[in-house]
Amino acid sequence: MRFAALLLVLLCPPGTFAFEQPPRLALVIDDLGQQPQRDQRVLALPGPVALAIMPDTPNAASLARQASAAGKTVMLHLPMAPAGGAYAWQPGLSREQLQQRLDAALLAVPHAQGVNNHMGSRMTEQAQAMGWLMQDLQRRHLFFLDSRTSPNTRAAAAAQEIGLASLSRDIFLDNDQAPEAIAERFRAAIALARKQGSAVIIGHPYAATLAVLERELPRLKEQGIDWIAIEQMIALRANRAMPAHGKDGTYRPPR
Repeated sequence: MRFAALLLVLLCPPGTFAFEQPPRLALVIDDLGQQPQRDQRVLALPGPVALAIMPDTPNAASLARQASAAGKTVMLHLPMAPAGGAYAWQPGLSREQLQQRLDAALLAVPHAQGVNNHMGSRMTEQAQAMGWLMQDLQRRHLFFLDSRTSPNTRAAAAAQEIGLASLSRDIFLDNDQAPEAIAERFRAAIALARKQGSAVIIGHPYAATLAVLERELPRLKEQGIDWIAIEQMIALRANRAMPAHGKDGTYRPPR
């Protein structure tokens, strides 16, 4: 056995491994806390689904507590401009005002282990504010997931600059809510994971999305896909950008 193992290693080309790791997927469901029936359906999904809960929803606190008790990853889905409301991060607000909104949002979503942006195509482009956010999350020992709602986002780069535990979304499942379109995006996520080793998926609690996930998630193992928690994905990627988001692991500056 030792000779066979040594022979296998020697036959592998330089820079490769005899035993390759399986492709990995991580899944986050956004926009939760609004409707109890949808929330419970997400909570019932098998495996390490991360629940991104909006602070300005009627079921935010109760869902966060249920998810934490069930061993799921709880995330604050922080509203950012163009999103509005009492918790939303908006350009022009002072650092103190932004801090107050984040404090209040985290109180509304107990047990949050990380944060991702709800909307935010305007706010995530603000380099200074994103720097403030990542410093604050570092202090609180929370991670950040850049939903990448803008091609000019500065969020992931700001997190990477200070070594904050973070990563970026690769695939949105349901910009098109047609069931076959969602199924195609799920297949695209698997293909991307096979190509680059991992993929981070964000979906929403639409009926069609949940139907696809209820059908497809139990099939991942037989397809050779390792479905992991978002925290494991952060450790796996070690804060490095994927090829679509940067070069040589560094997030590219916006154009």
